[in-house]
Amino acid sequence: MFKMLNPRRFYHAVGKKKFLEFILLAVFILFFYEPLLNMLMLAFANEYNVPSVLPKEWGFKWWGYVFGQKSLVSSMIQSFIIAIATTVISMIFCIPAAYSLARFQYPGRKVFMLSFLLTNAFPKLGIYTSIAVLFYKYGLMGTYAGVIIIHMINSMMFMVWLPSSAFRNVHRQQEEAARDAGASPVRTFFKVTLPMAMPGIAVATLYTFLGSMEEAQGTMLVGLARIQTMPVAMYGIVLDSSAIQIGAVFAILLIIPSALLIFVMRKYIGPEAIAGGFKMK
Repeated sequence: MFKMLNPRRFYHAVGKKKFLEFILLAVFILFFYEPLLNMLMLAFANEYNVPSVLPKEWGFKWWGYVFGQKSLVSSMIQSFIIAIATTVISMIFCIPAAYSLARFQYPGRKVFMLSFLLTNAFPKLGIYTSIAVLFYKYGLMGTYAGVIIIHMINSMMFMVWLPSSAFRNVHRQQEEAARDAGASPVRTFFKVTLPMAMPGIAVATLYTFLGSMEEAQGTMLVGLARIQTMPVAMYGIVLDSSAIQIGAVFAILLIIPSALLIFVMRKYIGPEAIAGGFKMK
């Protein structure tokens, strides 16, 4: 086995094509995972000086510093409250819209569907600034309602396009069979259509929740100093200290809920569900 570690032996053993594929794979893995490995290293580095490869001292010094901040627990609670509220409210408004786009034909349908791309077609900071002017006029600055609206604006594309594709993939014959058996339209929707479209809705829900957890610019601008989610608290703590390890610790804290949700919903996440939401029919 150790003889295969010799590049020349490995080249002759697998052939030129496989050897080049292996090199490309190794480069990709290094490019993709090296920042993550560097982040993990910094999070557990008590003392690190650039350009050293490894820390001078390992430990949990900066974890203690981060958890010693009084604003951390509050920011974690606020992040989860806002993310859950954003997800639930987005589902209430966007799923009926997605169903109408999937099942009914009416003038301006495609234009209406494409309009959800507008929030991603322009720089976010400019959009947030324009919205902040309106929010200031209506008293939404520094409120949970204003922050949740900002988070919903960022998630509407996913919450409409992905469920719309999921509803479109439910065959009408299955709904008609339920109606022929005596089920009402409402019962047919909740017993047949909604369960079959649930994988696409689950993916959209996941993206909405994770996007809300990671939103920082809009929260800082609209929430002012009254509402501090984890990303906002991270900005403040990192700027108050010159230690780069603090940012790495916060990054891991933000990744943990995302990784857990992705693991729980892994059977719903796939290229079919993602790409299916971007088909205009």
